Amino acid sequence: MCLCSINGIAQIDSLNNKNNEQVDEQINQNIELISEQMQTEDGDLSNLTETWTYYKSHPLNLNRARREELADLILLTDIQINNLLKHREKNGYLISIYELQSIDGFDLATIKKITPFVFVSDNFNSAFFSTKEMFKDGKHEFVTRFQRILEPQAGYTISDSVRNAKPNSYYLGDPNRIFARYSFQYNNNVSFVLAGEKDAGEQFGIGGNKVDSIPLNDGSGKNRAEYKQTKGFDFYSGHIAVRNIKFIKTLVVGDYQATFGQGLTLWQGFAFGKSASPMNVKRYGMGIKPYRSFDENRFFRGVAGTFRLKDFEVTGLASYKKMDANVINADTSNNGEIDVVGVSSLEMSGLHNTNSLMQDKGVIEQSVFGGNAAYNKRNLHVGATAYYMRLSAELVKAPSLYNQYDFQGKNNFVGGLDYNYIFKNANLFGEFSVSANGGKAFCQGVIVALDPKLTFSAHYRHFEKNFQNLYGNAISENTLPQNEKSLYLGMEAKLFKSLTFSVYLDQYKFDYLKSSASAPSIGRDIFTQLNYTPTKKIDMYFRFRHRTKFVNTSEDNFYDYLTPFVQYNYRYNLSTQITPDIKFKSRVEYTHVDKATEPDEDGVAFVQDLIYKKLKFPFTFTLRYAVFDTKSFDSRVYVYENDVLYSYSVPALYNKGQRVYFIVNWDVTRNFEIWVRVASTIYDNQTQQSIGSLNQIDSNHKTELKLQARLKF
Repeated sequence: MCLCSINGIAQIDSLNNKNNEQVDEQINQNIELISEQMQTEDGDLSNLTETWTYYKSHPLNLNRARREELADLILLTDIQINNLLKHREKNGYLISIYELQSIDGFDLATIKKITPFVFVSDNFNSAFFSTKEMFKDGKHEFVTRFQRILEPQAGYTISDSVRNAKPNSYYLGDPNRIFARYSFQYNNNVSFVLAGEKDAGEQFGIGGNKVDSIPLNDGSGKNRAEYKQTKGFDFYSGHIAVRNIKFIKTLVVGDYQATFGQGLTLWQGFAFGKSASPMNVKRYGMGIKPYRSFDENRFFRGVAGTFRLKDFEVTGLASYKKMDANVINADTSNNGEIDVVGVSSLEMSGLHNTNSLMQDKGVIEQSVFGGNAAYNKRNLHVGATAYYMRLSAELVKAPSLYNQYDFQGKNNFVGGLDYNYIFKNANLFGEFSVSANGGKAFCQGVIVALDPKLTFSAHYRHFEKNFQNLYGNAISENTLPQNEKSLYLGMEAKLFKSLTFSVYLDQYKFDYLKSSASAPSIGRDIFTQLNYTPTKKIDMYFRFRHRTKFVNTSEDNFYDYLTPFVQYNYRYNLSTQITPDIKFKSRVEYTHVDKATEPDEDGVAFVQDLIYKKLKFPFTFTLRYAVFDTKSFDSRVYVYENDVLYSYSVPALYNKGQRVYFIVNWDVTRNFEIWVRVASTIYDNQTQQSIGSLNQIDSNHKTELKLQARLKF
């Protein structure tokens, strides 16, 4: 068996610093903004950064990289990529990475930003490789992680009498969260992954009955049901994938994600939206990608493939998986099996740690069939995407004014057209999509590089209130692209060699009701940031953000009415390389919230990081100390935290207290490393946390332990 591929990667020179701080800081800021918009601290965002993790270990050869591989970095604009390919075609291969400075759109800052992920070589070693060679030169990796909250939580300390009286008042398993993943990778051509995860409170059990009948201890002689996990981990994921082999661009069997166009028609998983870089308003749909994360919903399961035919690409996908849902109507068949015929909502938490959540687990099936056809030329991309979804049970939401245009039923079809066109230093892009009920969504954007130091962006979106798409993820204020109009304007100016100014304005409108707004409403998001890098050892930025939206009043009135909710954020962030071994990072953030019918709120956080990494020393130490003081959750401050590999933490700091964590990363050998992370929040004005929930802690502190090990062979 022979497969066509690029064989091996040339020796990487010293330019490829694996810890490029500017790139890491940009990634961290974008993850902060996503967490803030999602209002979640523990979303699995690893799929957003796995590309950079991969290319740090397998950098791209700029003399051979394809357009889609360069776009996959999400660090270059289409204008820059187009100019690079033109230069390569006209002048031949690059001799040095700094030759990029002669190409329009590339300056020294851009080159430094991509340096960890690319290299230049004319030693291609293009050849055929055999299956034997693939297994010989492929890379194996095994990662396992353990984490838990150390303080006792209410859901784990319930008495038997309370368990019998309230069967949903306790967690079924222990507080440990465990995952393990084995992966095999050969260049960027072949991958195999098998992974399993157990969340906190879930069981890890093998064999036995799925439902146990437990006698009540009240003398009634009756029994109650308790659900059991019988297949080890609660969640499994895996895939086999091949890429860039002859006419096969991507072929995946197992779990995968599909991202096309600007996210209106089909986009599984998270994506960077409005971010610290106004140019990121454009989405880069990469088609089919193997899935490696642990979000239990944002992926497809089945088979998908993309095939190249000269300037055309054709993609087909099929998915079948079970989904969690809240059952409202079920029939019992003659053999005693329960047939679910109606559900009120789809459960997206991925948690199965109580009896009620176990009852909701996998109760309905979902089938998805779809595809994409695209024409790709140097300056032009045109694509058509469509998918059909079928649920095994009717989705019937509780009647409410705000949700009457949401998707309900068993079947849905969504189709759309997208395009991307580059004319000189202008990049135009957009997508139009329509759902089975006739609802429409449209977006149009443009990025113009007037000068290597000055770039403008504009983006208009119009999503009708009856557009129904469970698998859309476009630039939006809403979770789904629905009931929204907006005009976004952005600019990025490199004022001096060391000074960059970024700004955007997003003015949006909701023509219909929302769950938090009982009338049509408007909103505004203004973001400005000034980055200053006077030397290689000092990097800082100043940020101001102003957001206005209208929400229902919190006052106890018979009629809801809208009041403005205004939030101001100010941030100063400084990163300083004190010595080659020691780095300091400091942050001050202040937030002010103006609620029309309630007293104003203020919040402040001071954060100090210390990172110690000595060259040729197997240990890396990271320490953070933070103090915060906010009135309530409304004036919270999101702060990105360093974590173990493949994990991300963006806690919301609120109330009054301190937060500290330390991480030790030990390279035991060249192929084996371990991480230990301990993080604790100590409150000055709280003696209990998460009061009334299963996560209640009767203490003023909360401590999390993470242990992770990685073996490469």
